[in-house]
Amino acid sequence: MKKEVIKKSKDLFKSLDILNQRDLIEAINEIRKELHKYSPFKNEPVDCVQWIKSDMVHANDYNPNSVAPPEMKLLERSICEDGYTQPIVAWRNEQDIFEVVDGFHRNRVGKESKEAKKRILGYLPLAIINHERESKSDRIAATIRHNRARGKHQIEKMSDIVLELKRRNWDNEKISRELGMDEDEILRLCQITGLIELFSDQEFSKAWDVEGEVTESDFEELSDDVDDFKEEDKEFRTVNTSDENRIFHTYEKWECYKAGFYNTTMHGKTKSECEEEYKKFLSNPKKFAATLEHVIKEWKHSCEHYLTNSAMNRIAWLGQAAMCYATGIPSTFRGGFSLMSEKQQNEANEVALKYLNKWLKANDREEVTMDEAYANRQSDIY
Repeated sequence: MKKEVIKKSKDLFKSLDILNQRDLIEAINEIRKELHKYSPFKNEPVDCVQWIKSDMVHANDYNPNSVAPPEMKLLERSICEDGYTQPIVAWRNEQDIFEVVDGFHRNRVGKESKEAKKRILGYLPLAIINHERESKSDRIAATIRHNRARGKHQIEKMSDIVLELKRRNWDNEKISRELGMDEDEILRLCQITGLIELFSDQEFSKAWDVEGEVTESDFEELSDDVDDFKEEDKEFRTVNTSDENRIFHTYEKWECYKAGFYNTTMHGKTKSECEEEYKKFLSNPKKFAATLEHVIKEWKHSCEHYLTNSAMNRIAWLGQAAMCYATGIPSTFRGGFSLMSEKQQNEANEVALKYLNKWLKANDREEVTMDEAYANRQSDIY
């Protein structure tokens, strides 16, 4: 019986020779789907690899995995020399577009490498995930599980993903189980959430202002151009979560968060008006000092979380915190610091350093110099 089935199948497959390339690929895909229905491995996506036109395959918007340029080049060479040995994992959305769950870089090579694209005729090999695993939460979890077995992660994007899952009512236990994290790691990622806009600017180590609005695109590690691979390794970021002397609190405990520190607008005031108030407030050392006294005494959780982080610009945080405490103006308008004269800036820095050391001393920690308070380690900020 087995031999007869195989013989009939071979005879049937001979008729495929009369089809043009496009029809042939579509026919093979459909045949594979039918075979998949009878397979003892029909619950395994890899049992039914489909060849899909590359323009129907799109990257997802949450993948935190990154590959350094040399490894990316090696992947391109491997695919060109050895072919695709692993399919891209994807799901099919309502618009009949396939979104990548795993294989973002294999997807890029298939689209961007001329040699690879020619070899696979403008198609990509896809393993389609099970229908019952198509919710965004499940797709995110699948991506992270694939990624955590290899590669680097953008911590900022990982924290966004954890927050997204929490918004979808996933508790820490479920996140831990699905993503392979321990609960301490989840806690630290939650603590990072919401801080990207504050500490992302490259000049933050010596200034309290930022030019332009920070958007999600500022944190993409990988470009869409193969020629840009050599530039991508400059974008890898690390975080300061391993310092045993650091104190962590989740954001809902931060007094600064409750006071509107991370708001992006100020009701009833324009950007220019807010920045002018910033300048006026910080140019008054006496008023600034009096407010800092309140901050270091009343914002217990915020001060513990931020002022124990030796890798960040604690001088800048104190200035922004005092401004928020006194006026309600959020840190996004810190550009007002640049409106001050150099003398005024230096005076404000000295006041902030005085109260930073006052807090450190009161909490049995070593006092720091101005350079140590600045830290100048933006890449290690979290």
